[in-house]
Amino acid sequence: MARSATVHVVGTGTIGEPLIGLLTEMRGPLGFDEVVFHKRTPLLTDRSKVTSLIKRGAKLVVDESAVKGFRDLGMEPAYETREALERAAVVIDCTPSGVGTQNKTEFYEKYTGNTLGFIAQGSEFGFGKPYARGINDRALVRGQDQFLQVVSCNTHNLSILIETLALQDGGPDNLIEGRFVCMRRANDISQDGSFVPSPVVGKHKDARFGTHHARDAWHLFNTLGYDLNLFSTALKINTQYMHTIYFDIRVKKPTTVARIRELIAANDRMAITYKDSANSVFSFGRDHGHYGRILNVTVVAAPTLAVRNQTEIVGYCFTPQDGNSLLSSVAAATWFLHPDDYETRIQCLKSYFYDEV
Repeated sequence: MARSATVHVVGTGTIGEPLIGLLTEMRGPLGFDEVVFHKRTPLLTDRSKVTSLIKRGAKLVVDESAVKGFRDLGMEPAYETREALERAAVVIDCTPSGVGTQNKTEFYEKYTGNTLGFIAQGSEFGFGKPYARGINDRALVRGQDQFLQVVSCNTHNLSILIETLALQDGGPDNLIEGRFVCMRRANDISQDGSFVPSPVVGKHKDARFGTHHARDAWHLFNTLGYDLNLFSTALKINTQYMHTIYFDIRVKKPTTVARIRELIAANDRMAITYKDSANSVFSFGRDHGHYGRILNVTVVAAPTLAVRNQTEIVGYCFTPQDGNSLLSSVAAATWFLHPDDYETRIQCLKSYFYDEV
């Protein structure tokens, strides 16, 4: 059993940094004793970020071999890596793609008797049971699901569209087919590399699902026993703002645009917008979100909603990329520590959800 209600975040990138801030700010109502974070390399360019997180109440964790480097730059570690892992009740891995799975083998599996749970992000397919807040909470098994994979931001978006627009009116049998075009932003505004000068189309590496977005959504719903007909395709476009998704969902039960809007309005994890550009939606998040993040799972562009032949639902929506992953990471960590009342505890985030953007 864990020694204290300590949440340990590994990585300070596009998900790790805002997650550390959110957990630190909300640790009281969420029921955490302390929030600690691991930084691998002492960099002068990262000192301002690390110092700010420490001032806000988080505690720095570094490898033993890096202690001197951090101190020389004026960043004082609170714990060494192994000490932090021994203290941790929950570990949330936010490292780059592939590293989380490597960390599981090298470190996390050695601490399963001491730590309640381990969480990795969307790129770590196979790390553990797929999870998205509000989609498959009832599939979580206390004492059994010690490793969870928070699905990717676009998989969150696909999943809430499927769950709300198809499954709410008739369950899994109501969905005939879901097709999605994921128009991904090239890189995050915090990143200096990987920008693209023009749209770059992606490959369909999976014969059944196309890209990992539909594959991961299938596995997410399969934790509930569903076998859904899904397919996704993806491309990168030359913007740093937000992902955009075009969805085409065919259902058995006849529906209308008015009914679709009703279903969206009833789901507090979904927002609507009458804006038609990603930059204007992103700007709203910058001005009104939690440190610039919209925590809703999706923002549906209301004017684009249409229903063809009463059973084909089409439209566009925007993905608050790290926002929905932050929500699920916080919910999963709180579930590990407080499974009986985590639903109540995470309501402290409610003010950062919007009906309209």
